[in-house]
Amino acid sequence: MQQPFTIRRVSKPRGGELPLHAHAEAQLTFAASGMVQVHTDNGVWLVPPQLAAWIPPGASHRIDIISDADLWIVMWEQAAVQKWAPRFFPDRAFASRVSPLLRSLLDEAVKLDANSGKAELIVRLMLHELTEMQDAPTFLPIPKGAVGRRVADIALTDIRNDLGIGDLATRAATSVRTVSRTFPLETGMTLKAWRQRARVVTALPSRISDRAEGRSLRSRGP
Repeated sequence: MQQPFTIRRVSKPRGGELPLHAHAEAQLTFAASGMVQVHTDNGVWLVPPQLAAWIPPGASHRIDIISDADLWIVMWEQAAVQKWAPRFFPDRAFASRVSPLLRSLLDEAVKLDANSGKAELIVRLMLHELTEMQDAPTFLPIPKGAVGRRVADIALTDIRNDLGIGDLATRAATSVRTVSRTFPLETGMTLKAWRQRARVVTALPSRISDRAEGRSLRSRGP
């Protein structure tokens, strides 16, 4: 009988991507090596090997490969999540810290025949080991409203952080008061805190990419 889950192991080179898509199954993405960036309607996660990204059924998402990555992906049919997940399991995308037990479960899952009874027990237990990080330091929430998104888009292009809140408000055709109210309401962060987080989330992939390129050049020699 076909199991209500699948387990995949995929290698992706730096610079690759899994384009924007959605599917009926829930998805857990773990980079056993390398780093990926997961984009959803709610925000952007940087996902190093210490974290795993959960995408609920039907949620649109895109995955950018920041450095050569060995991806371990587990997918559950919606009915299986409803049946096996603990009570009050989040119905939104989130990042979970990879505990030693979760890492061991993932390591075992990718070695097994998905149709085995052991594989089913493992993926059921995974759902109980996933714990939402309320304020993951590698997560950048995206404002939900049109005004907040305009401000966020402008701020993200301001790499040198030259624009003050007044400049951002003017360029987004809104007021400072509206901006100051919008970001805490829609992201849970002040604009200042959001911009600090944005610099980390956007700068780290570039640094990793630059280091990888430097290693590649050195390996080629003169």
